[in-house]
Amino acid sequence: MSSAVNFKFHKIKGKLGLSSQNFVVFSLFKTLLISGLVLSVISMFFLSNPTCSNSAFFSPFAEKYFSSSSSSSVDTPTNLQHLAFGIQASEKTYHFRKPYIEAWWRPNETMGYVYLDKPPRGNLLPWSPKSPPYRINDDISKLIREVKPKNPTMPRMVHGISELFREEHEGIRWIVMGDDDSIFFVDNLVEVLSKYDHTKYYYIGYPSEHVMSNYWFSFNQAFGGSGIILSYPLAKALVKDMDRCLRTYGRLSSDLITESCLDDIGVNLTPNKGFHQIDLRGDLSGFLSSHPKDLVLSLHHVDKVYPYFPSMDRAKSTHHLMKAGNVDQSRLFQQTICYHRQNNWSFSIAWGYSAHIYEKTFPRKWLTMPIETFKPWRKGLSQPRYMFNVRRPSGDPCEAPHVFFFESMKKISSHEIITVYSRSASRNLTACVSSGNYSAEYITKIYVLSPATKRTEIHRSECCDVVRVEDTGKADVKFRECMTNEIIA
Repeated sequence: MSSAVNFKFHKIKGKLGLSSQNFVVFSLFKTLLISGLVLSVISMFFLSNPTCSNSAFFSPFAEKYFSSSSSSSVDTPTNLQHLAFGIQASEKTYHFRKPYIEAWWRPNETMGYVYLDKPPRGNLLPWSPKSPPYRINDDISKLIREVKPKNPTMPRMVHGISELFREEHEGIRWIVMGDDDSIFFVDNLVEVLSKYDHTKYYYIGYPSEHVMSNYWFSFNQAFGGSGIILSYPLAKALVKDMDRCLRTYGRLSSDLITESCLDDIGVNLTPNKGFHQIDLRGDLSGFLSSHPKDLVLSLHHVDKVYPYFPSMDRAKSTHHLMKAGNVDQSRLFQQTICYHRQNNWSFSIAWGYSAHIYEKTFPRKWLTMPIETFKPWRKGLSQPRYMFNVRRPSGDPCEAPHVFFFESMKKISSHEIITVYSRSASRNLTACVSSGNYSAEYITKIYVLSPATKRTEIHRSECCDVVRVEDTGKADVKFRECMTNEIIA
């Protein structure tokens, strides 16, 4: 057959009068034509044969094409649907911690699960639609018997990363792990995570505020209660290595297991001061009233500190805090300072939480230092106790603030919000004589007018003006952006 074909082409060559060089081109055309016909026949066979899997046959091409074409989604802004939350809990604790989760969880908006050690019972049934859906943790008893951890809960919590990951929600960019006694500020999380490339390996969180907690565990780990955040590719790599990870490090604490396994992958912590482990006890108001100039992302150990607002229990306190948080998380706890020159007063506003009046003009540096109203996680420890500087509570009438807490808020126009702060209690001190003897004891409410637009860049604090102080016991403060070269003093 081949000789007949060659004879025909030689005959054609002679009739056309083709030179040898031109005939090479003609032969190449012949080869391509025949190859195309063969491929067409093969394609028709696979497409018409029901026993052949079209998707399987073309999958290498399809996978390459669709992964490439879908890469444009990488450029879309990160939103709440790109975050998956894994909340570690137990059936026992969720009975009384449920209000904390439901304060920040947004049904049909936030994605994720509460992971329980056993099926819910009692007043947890029927399961509340205001809570995240629940899952029961995998049975890893075989691995626990093999590893013999000091606390079997530790590897279970780390394994929860695998359990959340396998849910495979489409479009997930970030895995967020936390505890059932944690509050997350999801708008701020989205804002912060949008600044990172989710296609890279990222391990985000923050160490504890308590020096000894970091000493006992690690200064370089994210503490799980305040939140451990993994980019999707990093979570995928960790899940693939999970069995080796738990067998190698399973006797450590859960957060140290995670850090150690990620270290083996070659990834270190990317710290952010907005995560708060709150390894503190007692009255947290001094800490929250002087929040660092970072977006607040989480608060842990809700039931280990006093209620955020002294007139409420913990559940109501948490929901009350989120009234402000759901309106403008970009300003929540952000400290803004200004002065009333006529009376020599200093105003310090932690938006959505508290307001302080000092009967003396103090520099901003001093006012931003937290008052140690709280206690360290462990008693009897020598200094330093904290990872930040503090100032001791004072009985000096010039240094002791008049304390006000967030009461209510109202949007008065499309571009302005009023938050109201009411006096917590009488200070029971005389006036500050050295600054003019102007007592602020008669002030009962502080009205703060702030822009309704959220702040997207927190490179500098806002400024404010004390607009008026009335004899009726009302003070008005207005927030604004600081002017170029303005000094807050």
